[in-house]
Amino acid sequence: MRATATVRKKWPWVLLGAAALLVPWMVVLAVTLPGSARVDNWPLAWIGLDALMATGCAATALLGLRGDPRARLTASATASVAVLDAWFDITTSPTGAPLAEALLCAVAEGALAGACVCLAVGKGRGHRQAP
Repeated sequence: MRATATVRKKWPWVLLGAAALLVPWMVVLAVTLPGSARVDNWPLAWIGLDALMATGCAATALLGLRGDPRARLTASATASVAVLDAWFDITTSPTGAPLAEALLCAVAEGALAGACVCLAVGKGRGHRQAP
């Protein structure tokens, strides 16, 4: 058996193991993390996340315009970043107007994520389904 075939058979089990190990880790975090924290470089963290999303959108668009099938890969990654951005927007916002703003942004980010998922799985116009 070739090494790549062995890896292909093992990677699902590695990922399943990682998922299983993350469950107790989440319990540890839930029990030990403080309810709030002072964070250095807060603006840089948010700008970096938005820059990553913008880069993903641009890369997906450029690859899509060229008809490059790798656009599906960048679309998938961009969808993940959009969902993460929405999650952190909502969970780090105080109540009131900031939370309402975060929820509105999450609607737009959700639409972006949905469009990217459709592109990634080939549900858009002009995409052929794999045999």
